[in-house]
Amino acid sequence: MATKKKIEKYADWIQKLVFEPSEMLKVGILCLFAETLINVAIVEKVRYTEIDWKAYMSQSEGFLNGTYDYTKLRGGTGPLVYPAGFLYFFSGLYYLTGYGTNIKAAQYIFGFFYLVLYCLVLLIMKKTQLVPPFILLFFTFASYRIHSIFALRLFNDPIAMIFLYVSVYLFTEKKWSLGCIVFSLAVSIKMNIMLFAPGLFFILLVETGIFDTFYYIGMCGCVQFILGLPFLMKNPVGYLHMSFDLGRRFFYKWTVNYRFLPENLFLSRYFHVSLLAIHIGLLLALYLLRWKKMPTPLSSKSIVLILFSSNFVGVVCARSLHYQFYVWYYHTLPALFFSTKLAQPLVMLILGVIEICWNTYPSTDVSSAVLQICHVVGTAALLLPPRVAKDKNM
Repeated sequence: MATKKKIEKYADWIQKLVFEPSEMLKVGILCLFAETLINVAIVEKVRYTEIDWKAYMSQSEGFLNGTYDYTKLRGGTGPLVYPAGFLYFFSGLYYLTGYGTNIKAAQYIFGFFYLVLYCLVLLIMKKTQLVPPFILLFFTFASYRIHSIFALRLFNDPIAMIFLYVSVYLFTEKKWSLGCIVFSLAVSIKMNIMLFAPGLFFILLVETGIFDTFYYIGMCGCVQFILGLPFLMKNPVGYLHMSFDLGRRFFYKWTVNYRFLPENLFLSRYFHVSLLAIHIGLLLALYLLRWKKMPTPLSSKSIVLILFSSNFVGVVCARSLHYQFYVWYYHTLPALFFSTKLAQPLVMLILGVIEICWNTYPSTDVSSAVLQICHVVGTAALLLPPRVAKDKNM
């Protein structure tokens, strides 16, 4: 009898550990240890693939050698198309990796960055209690593409996301000034962070009022101005055009989400304008159906859902998604989908199918179409009334 009670006690403990959001930190620490071993194994056992690292280093070297004209900063993959924060950050990595030549050191640094991002996501999930702890196992053992983006590809996308998640955590703490500064630093690494901006604008309006909202927007602008000042003084038009070019064209051969379309339609301006219109429409729908109905003052949970959903519909409406863009929304998907009325098994099925689609290389008509179907299902679920749950001010 005593043995049966012990078994039941351990079974209850395991069930709580797996399903109760309050146990997130315990599972997170175990997964963090596993993640450390996995990243070391990836660096040591899996072949590195050169894509953009040498270009990043060439562009950083040009800057460090005194070239401040953005139109003259180039790498093996083309001209520099990221804001100034990118140059400052990767110039530091240039020195830390023996002028960009020590690839192994760079891989370990990016492995460390992966763990930093993981910890930030863990803190946000623990604070908001939006997902069950078992989702961390999915992050750790099912995210081949995400691990690859960090330790095997050395892209700048995850660096921008690290700054973004720091700002998200600061926003949940209602530290608006510091959060906006860090948010702007994230934008200075890569412009995709602006997909979170509509949600942030709404949050600031609700929480701080119109006057303070524009004060914080001005603060973000000042950060961009200060970072870009050396380049603005040399060639302001060149800097603004190269680093904030919203009309960039993407190559059809790299698209993950629109392979099923004919190439001429993929490249069509009419198609791009249609996606922009859909994006604006979805943001308006989110505002009307979800955001404005959230109780005020906004809780940590509400702040996170607003920011993540703003980014999600932006990704859904992106003109093209490349493989490294997966990190733009990967860690946000469980929080978004678990907040809807979708059943947990269906949520896990969707997450698994999305993972398979992103791991299909090269993308196919089927993989890109299925990915878009998952996006549509996720968007529809987000626009419907949310799962009924207590929304504590955490």
